[in-house]
Amino acid sequence: MNITSDPNLWAICILVFVLGLLIGVFLTAGGRRKWKARYKSEVDRREAIEHEHEKRVKDWDEREKEWRERDSLRGAAIKSGRDPDDDRPL
Repeated sequence: MNITSDPNLWAICILVFVLGLLIGVFLTAGGRRKWKARYKSEVDRREAIEHEHEKRVKDWDEREKEWRERDSLRGAAIKSGRDPDDDRPL
């Protein structure tokens, strides 16, 4: 008996395939909207994190600039023989 020529075997294979398709369709019926919503929320979360990171980097750059300026003023005051923490004019 040849397996490829048996019509009952082909009918069973086709029915199993159709049953698998139907089960797959029923299992993913509401899932498409769910993953799209999760993806959108993940994109929004990532953009918020990137924005917050940019803000922090800018803040740290401003602070570093301020610290460097303060250090240079302190160095200049030390060279001139003045107390760097004293705000009184000479």
